[in-house]
Amino acid sequence: MSAKKNENAATEVKRELKSRHISMIALGGCIGTGLFVTSGATIHDAGPGGALIAYILMGAMVYFLMTSLGEMATNMPVSGSFSVYSAKYVDPALGFAMGWNYWFNWAITVAVDISTAALVMKFWLPDVPMWIWSAIALGLIFSINIMSVSAFGETEFWMSLIKVVTIIIFLVVGVLTILGIMGGHAVGFSNFTYKQAPFVGGIPAIISVFVVAGFSFQGTELVGITAGETEDPHKSVPKAIHEVFWRIILFYIFTIVIIAAIIPYTSPDLLGSSESNVAISPFTIVFQRAGLAGAASIMNAVILTSVISSANSGMYASTRMLYSMADSKDEKYAPKIFAKTSKNGIPIYALLATTLVSLLTFLTSFIGPKIYMWLVAASGLTGFIAWMGIAISHYRFRKAFVKQGHQLNELKYHAKWFPLGPILALLLSLVVIAGQNVNAFANFNLFEIAITYMSVPLVVILYLGYKFIKKTKVVPLDEVDVSPSKVEK
Repeated sequence: MSAKKNENAATEVKRELKSRHISMIALGGCIGTGLFVTSGATIHDAGPGGALIAYILMGAMVYFLMTSLGEMATNMPVSGSFSVYSAKYVDPALGFAMGWNYWFNWAITVAVDISTAALVMKFWLPDVPMWIWSAIALGLIFSINIMSVSAFGETEFWMSLIKVVTIIIFLVVGVLTILGIMGGHAVGFSNFTYKQAPFVGGIPAIISVFVVAGFSFQGTELVGITAGETEDPHKSVPKAIHEVFWRIILFYIFTIVIIAAIIPYTSPDLLGSSESNVAISPFTIVFQRAGLAGAASIMNAVILTSVISSANSGMYASTRMLYSMADSKDEKYAPKIFAKTSKNGIPIYALLATTLVSLLTFLTSFIGPKIYMWLVAASGLTGFIAWMGIAISHYRFRKAFVKQGHQLNELKYHAKWFPLGPILALLLSLVVIAGQNVNAFANFNLFEIAITYMSVPLVVILYLGYKFIKKTKVVPLDEVDVSPSKVEK
């Protein structure tokens, strides 16, 4: 290999992720504490019927977002895709806002996840200071991400597989418990019509659960981030999108059915399902009612794996987003140093910067709890804002593609139901964002409104600030660059 090739290899991320990797990365990113821990609370709040409707509607929205992302990612597979697509297909200022928004989201999420990991470890070793477990978790995640892209993909594959196997075992045990083969007596589906079930609290309750379901599905968009480092994105990305969608729908829907059938919505056990009490999981309760010993310890171990997996994916996503913003040929959204990579293709400085931000955020939970609360709140809605960016970018990409005389058969993969898909995804994202804390508006609680919706004005400031300084404009449809990028391994 020539010196020039060696130099190129050290300044670009490598395409080492395989199809099975990106499927599991996206699957692992959105199957976490939202399913294992907080799913019980959704059944309590809206009843089994309300919870099912909320998850089905959210699943449909995620499907449209995934296909929209798939169409753009196969045409232009790049790391940090949301920022690039927003800049090319909409407005460079939007690309700037989307990029920093998404990087900030995951950098803060990593800090939250390592705090949760310490909380989980407290179940077994309550006397060990929590900061020690958080430090170990952050060190582990950093080590995985600094090795190589393939090492990250393989690690995430196996951690995600643990979650998938756990869900499958849970579904089997749940069915056997419903039929009375396990647990002593058949419970059937009587809990679906118990008291006010299947629908509790009407439409407002369903909307509130819809918000919770939205957070549960966060992470599916990681397919777009991984496309830039996938060996054959034209084939693997569409395959991963369809696999992830159906697996998520089947896992979430069937899980809700099992939990709702075995545990009545009035059960106080479901109220204990929260991220502040990870030891009480509806999965644990179902396993215990089936007569399985050691259910709490087993589920705690699975939840620990889930949290580490989420933090691992978050570190990868935020690092690649920062790298992409610095590496952009058209707009330099971040300092050039973050575009430098190690010999094995890792954006080393972007990784270090993300790790530092995660560490500092975590430290504020001890030094300044209020600062930590504000940081976490500021990242609360950024995932939904990223989804809106995907929907808007895809809508304009397809419009520009057709206007410039291209045929749909030129695309490696094209999303169905256009323009309904991105429009519906955009509207539902707006509903989820607006419905985060309706009570705060009803009670005119300015503090709660500020905490809940802080990420919205932050993104607006980023967008308008860049637009004002750089004098950017919305790219006319006939000038949008829709040409496909060449994929080089």
